[in-house]
Amino acid sequence: MQRTFLLLGSVFGFFGVALGAFGAHGLKKIINPDMLLIFETGVRYHVYHTFAILIVAFFVEQYPALRYSGRLFGAGIILFSGSLYVLALTGITMFGAVTPFGGICFLAGWIVLGVTAFTIQREN
Repeated sequence: MQRTFLLLGSVFGFFGVALGAFGAHGLKKIINPDMLLIFETGVRYHVYHTFAILIVAFFVEQYPALRYSGRLFGAGIILFSGSLYVLALTGITMFGAVTPFGGICFLAGWIVLGVTAFTIQREN
């Protein structure tokens, strides 16, 4: 499981940096500033939650419940950030309807992480 989350974190990290560079250097002249801000928001949350997945990777063997956090963070990146990328690049606003589901995944991932931490605290 640890290997899975390390691999997932590395793949998401690669694409977070690549998309961030693409947004900073390639999109400025192509899309309007409002859409660029949407794209940058997707990148920001993408990278934040990539770090969260890597944190999960280091502790998941000791605390298996964290696998749910890692999965939720991954789903959140795909749904939240992915929908913002598509919205910014295409201007098709219906993709914005997917974004809240990704946000819910992020929130649920953090709740699972917190509940797991609370349980650890109670065991010691």
